Amino acid sequence: MIKNSIAIVLKRFPYSETSLIARCFVKDLGKVSFIVHGAHRNKSPMGAYFQPANCLNLVYYFKENRDLQTISKASFDYSWSNIPKDLKKISYAMAMIELTDKCLTDNDSHNNLYSELFSSLKGVENSNSQLNLIYWHYQYSLLTFLGFKPDFQQSELDFIPLPNPFEGPNSKDIFNYFEKGKQITDKKFEITAKDRRVISNYLNVCLGIHFEGVKNLKSLKILREILSN
Repeated sequence: MIKNSIAIVLKRFPYSETSLIARCFVKDLGKVSFIVHGAHRNKSPMGAYFQPANCLNLVYYFKENRDLQTISKASFDYSWSNIPKDLKKISYAMAMIELTDKCLTDNDSHNNLYSELFSSLKGVENSNSQLNLIYWHYQYSLLTFLGFKPDFQQSELDFIPLPNPFEGPNSKDIFNYFEKGKQITDKKFEITAKDRRVISNYLNVCLGIHFEGVKNLKSLKILREILSN
C-alpha cells in the first residue's frame, strides 16, 4: 500500500554505503522506521531531507507488521530558517526531538502530540527569548498527551518523592498557565534562577519515573553546557 503522510524526523542511522534508516514521528501513525535507499549517493537530496527535526511530506510503501517501511519520495512540508543558524535554538530543538524519540512507542499514533511538537519547534524558530518556557511547556504537554498529566497535589509517585513544583517565586503561575492549555508564546514570565531549577527538576523527575532513558539525553547535556556559558 502506498501512503502519503507528514512526519518529523527523530533520528537517522547508516544502513549501507548508499542507504540509511530514518526514525520519524508520522502524524497519523506515530513512530515509524523507514529505509531510505540511495540517501548517501552524491546527487540524491534524500540525505538532506532526513535530518532530525526536519518536517517532511513522505510518500512510502507501507505494510503492516513490517519493522521497516520503504520511502518512495520525500519533500519539505515546512522548513526551518532560524534554528540551523543558532546553537541555542538547535539545542532546544534537539532536546525536544530526542525526548520524543525516547518516550514514544512504535506505531502508536498521537496526533495531538505531533501538533504540539510542531508548534513547539515553530516557537523555537520564531522566538528569541524564553526558549526554556517553550521546552518546559513541551515536556508538560508530552506527559499529558501520553497519559501522565502531572498532579501538582501529589507529593510522591510510584513511591518516589516528588519535588515541590511551586517552590519557585513564579513557578506556580507558570505551571498554572501550562495547565490551562494556552500557547506559551502568548505571555511573558519573569523567570528567576530558582524558577529554572524548580521547574526543570520537577518535570525531569516526572519524566524519569514514567520513561526509561530520559535522564541521560545527550542533547539535554549539551543544552546545559551551552546555557552555563
